[in-house]
Amino acid sequence: MQTNTAPILDLIRSQHNKWHNRENLNKALSLIDLTSLNTTDTKETIINMVEKVNNFSVKFPHLNSVAAICVYPNFAKHVKENLKIQNIKIAVVGGVFPNSQSFLEVKELECKIASENGADEVDIVLPLHYFLANDYDSCKKEISQIKNAIGKAHLKVILETGALKNSEQIYKASMISMEAGADFIKTSTGKMEPAATPEAAVIMCMAIKDYYHQTGKKIGFKPAGGIVTTTDAIEYLAIVDSILGEEWLNNNLFRLGASRLTNNILTELEEQEIKYF
Repeated sequence: MQTNTAPILDLIRSQHNKWHNRENLNKALSLIDLTSLNTTDTKETIINMVEKVNNFSVKFPHLNSVAAICVYPNFAKHVKENLKIQNIKIAVVGGVFPNSQSFLEVKELECKIASENGADEVDIVLPLHYFLANDYDSCKKEISQIKNAIGKAHLKVILETGALKNSEQIYKASMISMEAGADFIKTSTGKMEPAATPEAAVIMCMAIKDYYHQTGKKIGFKPAGGIVTTTDAIEYLAIVDSILGEEWLNNNLFRLGASRLTNNILTELEEQEIKYF
């Protein structure tokens, strides 16, 4: 599938003022997976982030809170023990994130333990060592086995679109992931460049739309990696709305993976610099 994404993006960007408003910025807050994936993360820093989420509605009662907290799998239990807001999900990166280069048994066990420790959602990286070698059956099998290992938890598959050569590969990786049991497909780990791009987002949303028409199943979409500005957030919201429709504009089917974006949205909405998170 070779697709020219320029016409769609040109149209969206020409209508930027239509999309960029307080209502959509507040909606964007409700779509964020508030993320901390630092080598220096500790139990204390993660609990501190959780407490800020717990107190968000007190500090900002007129604004939406985030959709989820995303951490390394060893911190899932600390989020579970300290999170007091019921409708906020616990997400982890698993499967030997961010490279996915290990034994399948290790990946399955890591993801299984994380789900048992409280993770509602597990984000894994597409096994690129299979995909780039055109071994699509092994690629699909690995995703399916990890999906089975995590039970009722949702599975997000990260395509790492910066490692894929063209729109055809992005589309194929999207379809393989969905066919293997992904509940969401996600652009990037944020650990390599380029990370999320609007061009990749368009292809992935087209794949989700095609898969929905073929199967009747709604698969979620998560751009992540390098999404920092309010303009970035609004552009991805516009892409999803334009291709998939308003029914995807909720945190059951659309997430924004970000760490710095939240404060930038708060700053614009509050009209003063906010460094809450």
